Amino acid sequence: MATNDPQLTLARQQAGYHAGDLLTGTFFIGDCDLEEVKSVELSVLWHTEGKGDEDMAVHYFQRFEPSSVEWGEMDRPLPFSTRLPNSPLSYDGVILKIRWCVRLRVFMRRGKETIEEISFQLGNVPAAEVVT
Repeated sequence: MATNDPQLTLARQQAGYHAGDLLTGTFFIGDCDLEEVKSVELSVLWHTEGKGDEDMAVHYFQRFEPSSVEWGEMDRPLPFSTRLPNSPLSYDGVILKIRWCVRLRVFMRRGKETIEEISFQLGNVPAAEVVT
């Protein structure tokens, strides 16, 4: 990757969103030769952390390849938007955590992959408290 790495920006500079809110932003793959880029993926997803198996689900996904209409515009910030679902809400528990994020992945032809990620909170579930 050249001097400018991929950039991801949310339109609202706040970490918290409500179910049904419109999540909007822009992404930019950076200052690289498009001939060297194999594909670009933009996703909004949630994943769990904690004990047991980790789960993940993708809420929004868009893949760009050289045959994509937008490919010629990858040298400038491109917009994205998605309406956030009702669940699962973000949760910061003792045993289990549910995390939401927007992820931009740039796959290079030579196998290198670059990831940019922004976390955000969906809903307003209070964090779990440990009672002693």
